[in-house]
Amino acid sequence: MHIDLGGKTALVTGSTQGIGLAIASNLSAAGARVAVNGRSRDRVDEAVAAIDGDAFGIAADVSTDEGVAALLRELPAVDILVNNLGIFGAVPAREITDDQWRTYFEVNVLAAVRLIRSYLPGMTDRGWGRAIQIASDSAIVIPEEMIHYGVSKTALLAVSRGFAKDAAGTGVTVNSVIAGPTHTAGVEKFVYELVDASLPWDEAQREFMRLHRPQSLLQRLIEPEEIANLVTYLASPLASATTGAAVRVDGGYVDSILP
Repeated sequence: MHIDLGGKTALVTGSTQGIGLAIASNLSAAGARVAVNGRSRDRVDEAVAAIDGDAFGIAADVSTDEGVAALLRELPAVDILVNNLGIFGAVPAREITDDQWRTYFEVNVLAAVRLIRSYLPGMTDRGWGRAIQIASDSAIVIPEEMIHYGVSKTALLAVSRGFAKDAAGTGVTVNSVIAGPTHTAGVEKFVYELVDASLPWDEAQREFMRLHRPQSLLQRLIEPEEIANLVTYLASPLASATTGAAVRVDGGYVDSILP
């Protein structure tokens, strides 16, 4: 299967590391011109340097109105939007504060809404575009240790479905990707918050999956490149009939026969 994104411009938010960087790298390898985004100019520049392809950086906090405005001044139009930015962390259910709820919605939901709202009109005018939101298995299997995160990702599934209806018949597709437990630096830190911090990584990972993610059929953490492969397909012309979908790359974590 040959994926050619030549002539397309893509924006991947939160792409200085982990899943976002893997997605940016894959899109660039497929021929797209890719905007790497993060809050720190130094980290953005490091990520751009790590990508072997046509990539450039935009340092902006897209969880704020001001950050989105700054980004739009540098990049007023894109063909492919990947809303990857997200935060997560373990907090006992009854201790999640109102401020924490608000922060998770600002970063995990409203940042995506602002960018879809900003870029979708240009996509529909041109008759082609892709808006892809990186959700999580936690959107469906709400984790007890981070309800606020799970609920924000559930909202992101609804955002994607709703905007897909708004873009119906225009040649623009809007989808979400349900990513399963993935091996990133942030997840390594999270794993060690939940299991014995003295364990070597391989043992800690196995213990985490056994105790906290036993539903996984893969029985290991997913590598970021495995998420990026699906995103690159959805961003391509080959996925022209997939829209309004929540597509799973979760290692079989969600116990469902439906996508």
